[in-house]
Amino acid sequence: MEITNENLTEQGNTVGVQLKGIDDQLNKSVIVNPIKGTVLAKYAEQYEMAVVGKPLYKIANLETLDLRAYITGTQLPQIKIGQQVKVRIDEGEKKYKEYQGTINWISDKSEFSPKTIPTKDERANLVYAIKVRVKNDGFLKIGMYGEVLWSK
Repeated sequence: MEITNENLTEQGNTVGVQLKGIDDQLNKSVIVNPIKGTVLAKYAEQYEMAVVGKPLYKIANLETLDLRAYITGTQLPQIKIGQQVKVRIDEGEKKYKEYQGTINWISDKSEFSPKTIPTKDERANLVYAIKVRVKNDGFLKIGMYGEVLWSK
């Protein structure tokens, strides 16, 4: 069999296609976060085989947090989306730290009060869930309690 320039060119093209395929596979193997944030939980370990659709970790952007609060039906007319409010967080015994917050969600339907409200009378009331976005200075943590204050 005679080796010609044509044969070498064909072999070179085949190798080029194979290299592009390998480069594509390598690019797909790089994991890139869709958001800047903090890893809250790991579901896979280093060098473990990743499978499409299986989460590797849970990540959250902690620069701003949403406080979930509940308001009564009588308070509902006093608030609106985009409204500026104060959020108060416990900072020790009888001390509070205040933050500016913005109401960014109001539930469109009522629900029974959360079970964490201690008295039966208070639990019997229907309430509306709201979310207040607060800029985090590093003090706020997921799961902390707070209260929302607004001007009437």
